[in-house]
Amino acid sequence: MKHLTRTVWILSLISLFTDMASEMLYPVMPIYLQSIGFSVLLIGVLEGIAESTAGLSKGYFGKLSDLSGKRAPFVRIGYALSAVSKPMMAVFTYPLWVFLARTIDRFGKGIRTGARDAILSDEATPPTKGRVFGFHRSMDTLGAVLGPLLALLFLHFYPQDYRTLFFIAFIPGLLAVGASLLLRDKAHPTQPAHAKVSFFAAFSYWKESPHSYKKLVIGLLVFTLFNSSDVFLLLKIKETGIDDKTVIGIYIFYNLVYALFAFPVGILADKLGLKRIFIIGLVLFATVYLGMAFSTQWYAFAMLFFLYGIYAAATEGIAKAWISNITNKKDTATAIGTFTGLQSIGSLPASSLTGLIWFKFGAATAFIATAAAVASLVVYFSGLPAPEKAAHL
Repeated sequence: MKHLTRTVWILSLISLFTDMASEMLYPVMPIYLQSIGFSVLLIGVLEGIAESTAGLSKGYFGKLSDLSGKRAPFVRIGYALSAVSKPMMAVFTYPLWVFLARTIDRFGKGIRTGARDAILSDEATPPTKGRVFGFHRSMDTLGAVLGPLLALLFLHFYPQDYRTLFFIAFIPGLLAVGASLLLRDKAHPTQPAHAKVSFFAAFSYWKESPHSYKKLVIGLLVFTLFNSSDVFLLLKIKETGIDDKTVIGIYIFYNLVYALFAFPVGILADKLGLKRIFIIGLVLFATVYLGMAFSTQWYAFAMLFFLYGIYAAATEGIAKAWISNITNKKDTATAIGTFTGLQSIGSLPASSLTGLIWFKFGAATAFIATAAAVASLVVYFSGLPAPEKAAHL
């Protein structure tokens, strides 16, 4: 724990509170939107616009953070916007206002992501990147455990009172904003004031980025195209006749495993290598999807979601640590913002592709196809140089 600085703890608590607020609403968001007149199509359009906004803005604000040499203001503004969006969803029920509130939430994510991850990178050294990013993911995911549990508890006593839940979610959001005020910027070199930043800065950085970065991100983006929404995994469980409470319980169990393993897996990655742990994560992912194609019992699903939690712990934070180790320190926010932005955009066709295969050929085919595709990616990543050996410009 000695490598976890005060700043790492503050950022981790901010993420815990924010994810608690967001995941408190995750199980009820589609139900609430339908209750105020949203069709399934309109919900899909809403989420698509919101995620695209977040995706495109991550590279832009990451570049702004690098140019200005500032991190904390982007983190504060980003988390504040996400907090404010929660009660807005309850107060304004007209579709246009709901679109605005949801977009503000995702826009906040776009503003803060690159700067936040750059701070985490600055607080670590190359040999400790895995544990620092892993600890942050652990705390973030703990919020994904506590949020749904609090929502289930509230709805048990106040069934269908979704609007009040949005106001309750504002409380942890405020705690996150308060904690962000404790952040202090370190001195960073600023870049020329006349430098202009395009909203599509992600594509500009791609042209000038290191070759090792391009090769890594290409592999990560291909993986994104096959990494569809977890909703499909939950839908498969539901289709076998398992009741709703068990389905939600398995989802919470997955997040708990993720939270518990992210930090120790990060420590292991620092010892064994980021690349090796990431590849193990991909193998677990392919194993889970292959297992989902043939499983029918709740205990089999529970075991698969246990492995799925370890997969998440071995890839999410590890990928960002890998990126920060092979890019110039002055471009950290831009590099991570560009990757996460392109990842957000790539995740949109991912679920559509899985849904199409499921619709045409069945669930088993969709899961087997995903497992096969990711298994081939293991070969690709195995051929990449380890972060410790990759060129660092």
